[in-house]
Amino acid sequence: MPKIIVAIDGYSSCGKSTLARALASQMGYAYIDSGAMYRCVTLYALQQGMIKDKVFLDEEIISILPDVHISFQFNAHSKTSDTYLNDVNVERQIRSLEVAEIVSKVSIVKEVRTHLVALQRKMGKGKGIVMDGRDIGTNVFPHAELKIFMTADMDVRIDRRLDELTSKGMHVDREDVKRNLLQRDHDDTHRKENPLIKAVDAVLLDNSELTREEQLEFVVKLIHDLTLTKDAF
Repeated sequence: MPKIIVAIDGYSSCGKSTLARALASQMGYAYIDSGAMYRCVTLYALQQGMIKDKVFLDEEIISILPDVHISFQFNAHSKTSDTYLNDVNVERQIRSLEVAEIVSKVSIVKEVRTHLVALQRKMGKGKGIVMDGRDIGTNVFPHAELKIFMTADMDVRIDRRLDELTSKGMHVDREDVKRNLLQRDHDDTHRKENPLIKAVDAVLLDNSELTREEQLEFVVKLIHDLTLTKDAF
């Protein structure tokens, strides 16, 4: 079976990363969390004192890009990939509400997007990858063989985000999570550089009432159907 690129886009806390990880494992593909890459830039800027009270200068963020080295390493315990920033595991830190509250604003900086998109395209050069994010199917890999656009009811998304934070030992207020998701939705869909939109050839997946197993089964079938109808890519 020829290897393909699977691009998964959608709103925050729709389970994109969960599905992408499971799909990559099932298919024997590499999983790349593009959102984690933007979170790494945000975390590094916070560590360098460049973001104060959610305010920063674009020029300062741009200046640190050459110093931000991002990699993904398989975690044998969790059976998934962890995100490393300059050789340090930052998987927990980049999922914090502090990072979540500013990452959408960092991601709209044109130079940040250009820099990370170039890295993402390099990672996908040999195909056989699953990448999730906000503009993977529309900008990073517009010619991806399979594109998925994920969505879910807001209450479901809030519950998932709360579960994620709680599992990492972080306890936050439900209203704060809702406010953060609504703000991120606005930022993601209204940014000037490659806003979050559904690609015209993407398959819509509303997983509000689907289990993880049902979502995985749905997408795996799409891949098998696709590869059966095309001799080569």
